[in-house]
Amino acid sequence: MFGALRVHRYPLLLATGWVWGLSRWGVGFLGGYLARELSDSARLIQLTGVALWAPLLVGGVAGGVIADRLNRRAAIVLQFVVVAGLATVLGVTELVGRLELWMIYPFLVVVGTGWVIDLTCRRTIVYELVGSDRIDNAMALESLSSATSLAAGALVGGSAIKAVGIGAAFMVVAGLMLVALLLFVAVPVRSGRRVEVLTPSGPFAAVGQGLALLRTEPALVSVLGVTAAVNFFYFSFTPLVQRFGQLLDADALETGMLASMTGFGMMAGSAFVARFQPVRRGVVYLAGSLGAMVLLVPFTQVTGLVPAMVFLLASGIGMGMFGSTQGTLVLTAVDEEFRGRAMGLLSTAIGVLPAGMIALGELAEVWGARDAVLASVVVGAVLCSVWVLRHRQVLGLTA
Repeated sequence: MFGALRVHRYPLLLATGWVWGLSRWGVGFLGGYLARELSDSARLIQLTGVALWAPLLVGGVAGGVIADRLNRRAAIVLQFVVVAGLATVLGVTELVGRLELWMIYPFLVVVGTGWVIDLTCRRTIVYELVGSDRIDNAMALESLSSATSLAAGALVGGSAIKAVGIGAAFMVVAGLMLVALLLFVAVPVRSGRRVEVLTPSGPFAAVGQGLALLRTEPALVSVLGVTAAVNFFYFSFTPLVQRFGQLLDADALETGMLASMTGFGMMAGSAFVARFQPVRRGVVYLAGSLGAMVLLVPFTQVTGLVPAMVFLLASGIGMGMFGSTQGTLVLTAVDEEFRGRAMGLLSTAIGVLPAGMIALGELAEVWGARDAVLASVVVGAVLCSVWVLRHRQVLGLTA
């Protein structure tokens, strides 16, 4: 289950991603909670998610170019420094009583940009470190790491708000970013580092080559279609957990516990894939996607905190299966020189999420959170099934 950890330097790289994920999910929880407290609007709560995820849509392909052609290491270090600095500024601003809701949105955009860099640059370095023999295991561990950071990030955010307030919670996030930076710089430089100097037309040509993969790699297209459906119709509900917390009369800590259930479920699903490394990874990917959406249906209708946590946990297991196979499917669907750009296309497919969040937020303003999320996952499950019936290549992808 933990075979990739025996690869020299990979544990440091995995720890970097875990601490970065802990910070990112903590920031996401803080932003949603701030919008909940200052606005009581489903629309403005959803917009915190839009700001966090939007860079994946507009910057994914460009991030892939950076991963393939430029200095990955420098890009990762830079985003850690910038995010830690801005988190400190927001924390101080809140502590002196000057923090306003609008300030959180540009900060979340910056954090989302860092997410693009992590997805395209750090995970491409992961492939270089572990090689094709252990990439399945490494990506499952990456998904497990992401799931644990999601669960812990929500708990840390909720606990910190209750214990020391929002301002100090931002300072905690800044500290975590610095820890991630220290872990990453401890990873020695290796040959995968990119230092090419591009001609003015170079970046645009590289972006075009990345988009051209959509015409030449049908298996990649099949995978990305499922990714886009899941993110638009399923993950778009995550900021609204704050609203569900209100409906269930949950305080900050209890809402953090509720939000963490998705992460704990993803841990279980990712651990399953890491341990057993199923051969038909494409089938596992699709089964996890559909299972997660179906299991979210009862979550939208229960009226007790404990049942809501149980169903969210069960749904998260499917997401763990989805997440732990997604990166591997993309990385192995293309030739080596295009892996960074393929990961950029993956982040772009994930980046449809902000549009889903906007649509769901508007629907929740009219129908309420429960009915809006219910409609979203039912439509998503149907459309995902139709997509795979027309693009079956994902079902044939194996280890």
